[in-house]
Amino acid sequence: MSSTTTALVHREFKADSKLETVSYGPLQPDEALVEIAATGICHTDLSCMNGILPANLPCVFGHEGSGTVLELGSEVTAVSKGDKVLLSFASCGKCSQCTSGQPSYCYEWAQRNFSGKRMDQTSAVASEDGSLCHSNFFGQSCFMKKAVVHKSSMVKVAADLPLEQYASLGCGLMTGAGGVFNSLDVKAGSSLAVFGCGTVGMAAIMAGKIRGAKTIIAIDLQESRLKLAKELGATDTIDGKAADLVQQIQKLCPPNGANYALDATGVPKVVANMIDCLGTKGRGVTIGAPTPGVRTELDIFGQLILGKQWVGCCEGDAVPSEFLPYLIEEHRKGNFPIDKLITYYDAKDFQQAFADTEQGKTIKAVLKWT
Repeated sequence: MSSTTTALVHREFKADSKLETVSYGPLQPDEALVEIAATGICHTDLSCMNGILPANLPCVFGHEGSGTVLELGSEVTAVSKGDKVLLSFASCGKCSQCTSGQPSYCYEWAQRNFSGKRMDQTSAVASEDGSLCHSNFFGQSCFMKKAVVHKSSMVKVAADLPLEQYASLGCGLMTGAGGVFNSLDVKAGSSLAVFGCGTVGMAAIMAGKIRGAKTIIAIDLQESRLKLAKELGATDTIDGKAADLVQQIQKLCPPNGANYALDATGVPKVVANMIDCLGTKGRGVTIGAPTPGVRTELDIFGQLILGKQWVGCCEGDAVPSEFLPYLIEEHRKGNFPIDKLITYYDAKDFQQAFADTEQGKTIKAVLKWT
């Protein structure tokens, strides 16, 4: 027997989403029903809505959720009814990547997080007329009041945790911080250049400060974001339009460039600048996601003689059940002040939240469902 809830359904690329009534059927054994308190808006959601990243429509997006567990499938053992949870990406838990502590590189990652269907090719959600509506986005599709969530996407948190405040930890903030802690493993006293000061970049800057980086350089096109980056831990800022951008970074990071660099934009030229700004044995990481197939330029000889490393990073190379509690604790200590990034919106005002995010008026928009 099916039940109904309210969801934000996206039916056409580059068109407006709409709040609609959708239905969901009985849970599968590895799923839970979660009453959503709040959902962070991530640029990945917007990129899928606009056709920049692959997606199947119609679909309920949303992948930075928080809420309370209402019902459980028979195979869900890590949480109980009434538990508060934060939501993150889905993984199989069985492949060699998952069992070695790298669930964001699960061999089934693309299907579990981007296909809009369960592994058996069904969807957890149907439109009001009974037709297919893709869901299961990142194992959750939390742009809705009640979401069917895969067991791997849930992280149990304390009963007194303010869910609205921490809803957005599950993707962008985790990814930026994880890029610094895990992918780059930034060392105390080192230099770090961060390209793009949105949610991911700001999280990286805060993480760099926690790690004790001596020089943290924020690069962005918006003066207001560079100013906030300074408040969050950047020691220096550079306008991303500067023709001598790489030279400025090299001057700030003697003798010949940054120890570490992180790109949160996915823009080919920016990625190239990130690699170029690295010094000897420098390590850079790409986190920003362009359309699949986009390439960048690389100075092969410079890469070779300086021993530079350039790696990719999915979801901060993090294990959410371990990393999210750590970030919560760092926030409580005052070391990870995510409140300075967040603007709250009632779920019915989603269009304004989307517009403010796309126009850069807010860094992290969070929709409140309750």
